[in-house]
Amino acid sequence: MTTTELTLAGVPVTISEQGTGQPVLLLHGGGGPQTVAPFAGQLASYGPARVITPVHPGFGGTLRPDSLTTVAGLADVYAQLLDALDLRDVIVIGNSIGGWIAAELALRAPGRIASLVLANAVGIVVPGHPVTDIFTLSPAELSRLSFYDPEPFRVDPAALPEAQQRIMAGNRAALMVYGGNPATGDATLGGRLGHLATPTLVVWGEADQIVDPDYGRAFAAAIPGARFLLFDRAGHMPQLESAGRLAQAVWEFAAASVAQAATPTEA
Repeated sequence: MTTTELTLAGVPVTISEQGTGQPVLLLHGGGGPQTVAPFAGQLASYGPARVITPVHPGFGGTLRPDSLTTVAGLADVYAQLLDALDLRDVIVIGNSIGGWIAAELALRAPGRIASLVLANAVGIVVPGHPVTDIFTLSPAELSRLSFYDPEPFRVDPAALPEAQQRIMAGNRAALMVYGGNPATGDATLGGRLGHLATPTLVVWGEADQIVDPDYGRAFAAAIPGARFLLFDRAGHMPQLESAGRLAQAVWEFAAASVAQAATPTEA
């Protein structure tokens, strides 16, 4: 694995890369880059693939320019990343707020993206199915609502080294800046997704109590032709609790999308 810092329109972005093959852009959620790091390695070996994992500026101890304050701004940065690396036929995967960024990116760079996978994404507004306001939760409550089995992922922030506590506080602050409050979403996103032609798979953990499965079904319904896939024994971060199933689903969907694109349509 290699780690590089690029500057895109004046924004410093740290990216990690591993593997070779079809490019995959993997976008983490509010928990930070460590929530997708193990899955990146699995994707690279399963594909095979060239997996590129950016750290959203402000997360993981990185700097966030004062001018970068929105999910839309992040999507603009990652559109420039695809251009700078001249990436084509990219599989874009996003979890939670990373899914929101991924959806915005797909609207900006459809010519470079082969398929889109949204895992327990936030960003749209679904009446009757609000996203839980995570900023009101204790770490224990957040863990309980996020996982099918929270025990393996339980963390006591007070027991962590001071440097790690600062990183976690920085992640939280950056999430508040970018999403405002992710529980409110973007009232315009659902309508704009109706113009998205990128093959899209929406994956959901059935035990997610941050964003319930009906919210996920509404996300899929907003995207023409999108497929919805529900995982049992998984919560808000299926890339941690169901990594093998998610990797298989990603590659099966990518292969099916390629096959469908290659099939001549009837006049």
